Amino acid sequence: MPLFDFAAIAEQLPQSWKSTGLGQVGSARIKVLRMDEQAYEEETHGYNEGLLVVSGLLRLSIADKEIRVGAGQMYLVEAGTAHAVLPGSEGTLVIIDV
Repeated sequence: MPLFDFAAIAEQLPQSWKSTGLGQVGSARIKVLRMDEQAYEEETHGYNEGLLVVSGLLRLSIADKEIRVGAGQMYLVEAGTAHAVLPGSEGTLVIIDV
């Protein structure tokens, strides 16, 4: 099994907010991306999505509430929940979705 350095992989990505797939564990896909303090538009998925902050801070907007997710924390966005990223989010984010 390969060893992943999430921060190093995210740093080498050509664009912020464009994830790259690293593999799967069971049916869950593992992706990583770099956040660059810009907002990301609201979206909704038909599946659960784990948002694990490796470094930095993720500022989410869910149901008109701000949720701050810090390094070492993960927020689970349940299927069908609209969510957006607020300005000021920066660092490395790992996304786990099924």
